[in-house]
Amino acid sequence: MLTPLDEHELLVFWTQLLVLVATARSCGYLMRRINLPSVIGELAAGVILGPSIFGRVWPSGFHWFLPDLEISSGALFAVSWLGVALLLVTAGFETDLELISKLGRAAALVTGFSLVVPLIGGLVVGFSLPESFVGAEADRTVFALFVAAALSVSALAVIAKILSELGLMRRDFGQITVAAGMANDVVGWLMLAVFSGFAVEGEVSISGIAQTVGGLAVFVFLAMTFGQRVVDRSLRFVRRDGANIGGAMTVVVFTMLVFGVATQALGIEAVLGAFVAGVVLHRSRFQQSDVLHYIEALTTSFLAPVFFATAGLRVDLGLLGSNGAVGWAVLVVAVAIGAKFAGAFLGGRLAGQSVRASIALGAGLNARGALEIVIASVGLTLGVFSETAYTVIVIVPLATSLFAAGSLMLVVRGWRGSADERSRLDREEALSRNLVVKSSRILLASQGSPASIAAAQIAHFAWPSEAAATIMTVRPDGEFPDVSVIESVLDERSVEHRRVKGGPSEVAGQILSESVLGYGVLVVGVAARHEGQLYSPMVDQLLLNTSVPLLIVRRARGLDRPLPAAFSRVLVPVAGTASSRSAQEVAFSISAELGTEAILTHIARAEAPHLPRLLTRQRARVEAAADLSPLITPAKTLAAEMGIEPRVVVRRSDSVGETLVEVANAEKADLVVLGSRVRNVDGRPFIGRAAETVLENCDATVVLVARPR
Repeated sequence: MLTPLDEHELLVFWTQLLVLVATARSCGYLMRRINLPSVIGELAAGVILGPSIFGRVWPSGFHWFLPDLEISSGALFAVSWLGVALLLVTAGFETDLELISKLGRAAALVTGFSLVVPLIGGLVVGFSLPESFVGAEADRTVFALFVAAALSVSALAVIAKILSELGLMRRDFGQITVAAGMANDVVGWLMLAVFSGFAVEGEVSISGIAQTVGGLAVFVFLAMTFGQRVVDRSLRFVRRDGANIGGAMTVVVFTMLVFGVATQALGIEAVLGAFVAGVVLHRSRFQQSDVLHYIEALTTSFLAPVFFATAGLRVDLGLLGSNGAVGWAVLVVAVAIGAKFAGAFLGGRLAGQSVRASIALGAGLNARGALEIVIASVGLTLGVFSETAYTVIVIVPLATSLFAAGSLMLVVRGWRGSADERSRLDREEALSRNLVVKSSRILLASQGSPASIAAAQIAHFAWPSEAAATIMTVRPDGEFPDVSVIESVLDERSVEHRRVKGGPSEVAGQILSESVLGYGVLVVGVAARHEGQLYSPMVDQLLLNTSVPLLIVRRARGLDRPLPAAFSRVLVPVAGTASSRSAQEVAFSISAELGTEAILTHIARAEAPHLPRLLTRQRARVEAAADLSPLITPAKTLAAEMGIEPRVVVRRSDSVGETLVEVANAEKADLVVLGSRVRNVDGRPFIGRAAETVLENCDATVVLVARPR
């Protein structure tokens, strides 16, 4: 039977939430102002509102605010645990298992040594701490294991936040730090699950280890296989009609709860299930990127501050004044910092990292946060830690996160890394600003024709190799065409294959339905035009209804084979619009990949023939300086960011399309890339007279980047 809170208890509960959120957010803001992670301020807020300060300054007010009532504390802890569950879902979203495997030896060595060295140090400290730190009914070995776990693991969320705020996330050492932090989190949750089983059993038992590890292994296997398929189908279903944040949020919450119930039923903390749920949700390609932002907004603005502040509420710094607890606290913090730093530094050097990079690894991996608080909270709840031990363990993430942020700022000051690293970072930054050419998945609609092969080649040349592709094979009638050549073109990237059949309208509908499932671009190859249409019934329907950029590739005329392995010259018109910028991204990406010469072409309107001679001379001066115009300069800047030095051709004409064809012929360009925004004119797609003229009359390969209506 449910026992509701009475009016007074409800008043206290809402007051607790108000004061905790306000104080935690304010302290977090102050920490961010001095370039420190907000979690430090949120923990400090709890210490301020707890028995350490508030309880001593105003005892009666403190007892009103935190009454000794089980139902009141239960309500507050329910909210705080919901907060840590969602926080761990976001941590799971940030855990990229492929990244850990790709970084290979460096990540493995740094991860291994950054865990083993502090784990040994933590065990030594755990067996050395006085009895006043050990829970009344706890086994000393189990206590030492909990101390070792708390001191050995890092906090991915705090690491990521520090690196992000300092602009270090994509640095080489930053990637290794994130990978090691991910592995630290995974191992940390495994240790917590196993050690919690020991605590429940009251001793370390082989059967307990086997049962806990075995149950956890079965759960993770089922979550990553059967659970992954269920999550994929659920996210695909809610996204079938386009973006659906509400539906995706429902899948996220339901997955978190199901996985949490499963792990709790196994005798493992539910927050581990929430973490695995985040990993599974992140691995689904049908996930919507905005979902993470919504979860983070709710978590970081409300629920996580409540959790961290509630954790701080249980810290009583007054307990450090007895039995030499202050000295032991200093020792615990020193071992936590020193052992983690030494392990990460040693792993970095053995992996071939520079001294400075290894120091940065040791500094960054020292950040602790949510996981340590969870370990401390679980240890206190299970009776492994005394209140004094809990206080000391909660101090660790405060001190180590301060050390991590401060030392990292000192290490990276004036250090930009190697030339290769700087080049990679500049390329990634330019890619992140692109409108079309990104790392999002490519959808290639194909009939197996030479035009489809040409489209696959253009997409492969222009898009980064990390962008996965889906080949959607179209069969109007008869057998499905052979797409093995297209698969070989895309063999350097992850490729998925789907098949659709039916009439043009039905096929277009299926392609459009697929395109809303997380793709960044839709690519089609075309040949001859159909009478009365722009290109074909299917392509026209795609142009009118697509919600993602559409890349139309019309292969060069007179070819009896696919496109050449490289283009000699690519011509791209410059018009100062978003559509023109999209075309430039494609052209410059191809140029950077193949070494193709890029020709920027600007067609200005011709002046009236009756203008005076003075204006004609002025016109000549304007044409001579056209490469410095506001239209050309941004295009040249974009090209320079991609390591390209384009040539500029400026012409004046009232017929932009015909002049572009003339320039392409004169410059012997074998590739022309156009940008256009699609409009609906009497139920037919209209891409502009100039684009239609080039598609109709230019003999070179023409690529049209059509932005959705």
